[in-house]
Amino acid sequence: MNDSRLPSKSVFAAAAALSTHGVSSRNVSHSDICIVGNGAIGKTAALGLAQAGLTVTLLAAPSGVSVSDPSGASTANGAPPNLSLQVESHRSGDSAAWDPRVYALNHVARSLLSGLKVWDALDDSRVAPVESMLVKGGAEANAGSISFDAFSARTGALAWIVEDRNLNQALDAALKFAHNVRVVRGRAQQMLVSDAVGGGDGAGKGGVTLTLQDGSLLTAALLVGADGAQSWVRHQCDIGIDYRSYHQRAIVANFETTLPHHDVAHQWFTAEEGIVALLPLPGQRVSLVWSAPESLAPTLLRESLTQLAERLSALAGAQLGQLTPLQPESVQSFPLALIRSHALVAPRVALIGDAAHVVHPLAGQGMNLGFGDVTALIKVLAERGPHRDCGDTAVLAKYARSRKEEILLMQLATDGLERLFGLDIAPLRLARNVGLNLLDRLPVLKRRLMGHAFGRTFEKN
Repeated sequence: MNDSRLPSKSVFAAAAALSTHGVSSRNVSHSDICIVGNGAIGKTAALGLAQAGLTVTLLAAPSGVSVSDPSGASTANGAPPNLSLQVESHRSGDSAAWDPRVYALNHVARSLLSGLKVWDALDDSRVAPVESMLVKGGAEANAGSISFDAFSARTGALAWIVEDRNLNQALDAALKFAHNVRVVRGRAQQMLVSDAVGGGDGAGKGGVTLTLQDGSLLTAALLVGADGAQSWVRHQCDIGIDYRSYHQRAIVANFETTLPHHDVAHQWFTAEEGIVALLPLPGQRVSLVWSAPESLAPTLLRESLTQLAERLSALAGAQLGQLTPLQPESVQSFPLALIRSHALVAPRVALIGDAAHVVHPLAGQGMNLGFGDVTALIKVLAERGPHRDCGDTAVLAKYARSRKEEILLMQLATDGLERLFGLDIAPLRLARNVGLNLLDRLPVLKRRLMGHAFGRTFEKN
């Protein structure tokens, strides 16, 4: 057990004790919920919980600093020292440049963001619908394939491609007008979880106290960890993880095409070169997500983007024509791993987003799983009843149960597909191609797959 988590004191007793050592009551901030981590998932959770009538403190990192102490948080749980995104080449800070980091947001994500008035605040000229998706089991012309399309599913779009910057700018704008949200800039150093003891304003209630680097305190009935794959909150709760490196790096960049993409997302599963996805952007532009093996990734990153475009043109020329790098050129990369958290909750703590689970990006579902967490947490807190506070054990258990099936299914699906297509064995290649072609002819199964991936139930034709 980590010594920085002391369950024997109340939040308010701890605050009083620290006050006698020079921390005045003016340095103590109380709220129903404290969220650690100010990425898109943490910001969305803050807006959603505030809209539900709860007071929220969002602990955001000072500029250029991690929101929590990075030392030991990942290695103590068996994760590698760094799973963060790395900018390999970036030649412009122009806000008009296309962000190489994009998300394929599904119907659950759009519904949540629409309800928070965030979706309409996005720059619509930079959002592209995915009207169909073509998946091939190899780079060969005769490789097996399966397609999904919005028309046969009787929906307007399967998903929407949104830049990270566009999404976060809309969330930041919404936070400025959120009356129940207080954004605190700082870094957590210590976490104390309390039981129901003590007196004062907190009589009869437990909670969590965070001590920040500057000595100030944040107290809440519930702490939400939205602080990423190397979650400091998860580490403080002694929640272990199962970790598996895919020995791949995701390489992301944007390109122009000489042929229109017709709002089609393309994906190729290749055993030797990894998984290549080209996602539609507005106009004749596409966004690359290349899950490249460690043996190939350094070569791709050393090459110019023009050379990378030539590789992609050879793969996708029949569908997209000649590819050229979008200007200003920008490419980013990050290592890929599977992370299964042993628990989504702990006393007075709930994990959401990458703090709770990390999956392979081959299905584009990592961000959508996080939005699913936020939706579920808002729902269980809204239904908790007047006699249970936000950190009640039964409430948190209900949240964990509500997310178990979806998270497990996505972990099994993405991990299983990566393993299946990562083996370069001739009989297995043949079986994969036959399987994809067969599945493409089974509309009932295709609708079920679409329902899981795109966050809604699709009707029969």
